Amino acid sequence: MNKLDLIATAAFGVESVVSRELKKLGYFDQHTDNGRISFKGNPEAICRTNLWLRCAERVLLKMGEFKALSFEELFQGTKALPWDEILPENARFPVEGKSIRSKLYSVPDCQAIVKKAVVEKLKQKYRREIFPEDGPLYKLEVALLDDIAVLTIDTSGAGLHKRGYRKLSVEAPLRETLACALIDLSRWKGDRVLYDPFCGSGTIPVEAAMIALNIAPGIKRTFISEEWPQLPSRLWRQAREEAVSSAAAAAQNVPELRIHGSDIDAQAVSIARYHAAQAGVEKHIHFQKLDIREISSRFKYGYIICNPPYGERMGEAGEAEALYRDISKVFRTFDTWSFHILTSHMGFERQYGRRADHNRKLYNGMIMCRLYQYYGPKPPAAIPAGSAY
Repeated sequence: MNKLDLIATAAFGVESVVSRELKKLGYFDQHTDNGRISFKGNPEAICRTNLWLRCAERVLLKMGEFKALSFEELFQGTKALPWDEILPENARFPVEGKSIRSKLYSVPDCQAIVKKAVVEKLKQKYRREIFPEDGPLYKLEVALLDDIAVLTIDTSGAGLHKRGYRKLSVEAPLRETLACALIDLSRWKGDRVLYDPFCGSGTIPVEAAMIALNIAPGIKRTFISEEWPQLPSRLWRQAREEAVSSAAAAAQNVPELRIHGSDIDAQAVSIARYHAAQAGVEKHIHFQKLDIREISSRFKYGYIICNPPYGERMGEAGEAEALYRDISKVFRTFDTWSFHILTSHMGFERQYGRRADHNRKLYNGMIMCRLYQYYGPKPPAAIPAGSAY
């Protein structure tokens, strides 16, 4: 493996955020499509992007792309790819698949053909008929879209939203990757206060603290490609050492963080504190049990980023709408703040009583949502010493 074609997958609506993340890591040769950002990188890029991407879902190694109108074209196109350069003799290589608007619509058949083609390719190199498949895992995928087949290998394993710190859960938790996207889209910086009054298990405050402290989101977990012989352990060691060093340097210069989270559910607040401790950021976040109607702050020019209840279940829509009206009344008292509110309720602006300055379509799992953004005034250019903001 030398120069590689890689793909960072992303939830719809988050592609531009992941693209910026890749550029920040130094990967500028890229192309964006719906749900994926293709980019070029060396083997080290697999390690660095898995460790550092906060908003991507997975990092895939792209093996090839070709038109496939028949099973024979799929077989021959797959067999022509350099599987023998990637897969060792004892590789485990299950094949997953999906097909959208393509003549080859039978996913199980496509999976079986790809598997057979890869085996035939490996036979040419290893001179054997049966492969044990008892070694490192390589998860292959054949994705057909408009008759174009894209063959990839997953380098991440568990989705990148699984950071390793969130071991407990509450009802309808927000994915870590989406929480980071909300923070990025808000343009929050660590020198301003951030408050999530619907913090649940603490995902938004915890991810905000990790961003401010420059803690790599994948530092506490492992990845499927760490077992690949093509990726020397020194590359992973160097990438992890870089991450630890970056966090240590940031800790020396980070301003005092004012990150707050509250929730009406005492158990959720307890879980949020536990997750903050697991992530190593508990000293930087203040959690408390509090009803949204009781929140207040002495700070100015802060950010509220939240994911209130959507009212998706039968009979809950009215409760959600009443809550949105209450939110509007409370948020008016935060007259210098900016608000970034994620909800699937299409009538949110009507209940809130104000059209958003900007709204953006995002997906929370399979639920289509919108991020409603209300921008507050910028703080004065010169802030007197000791001012609270």
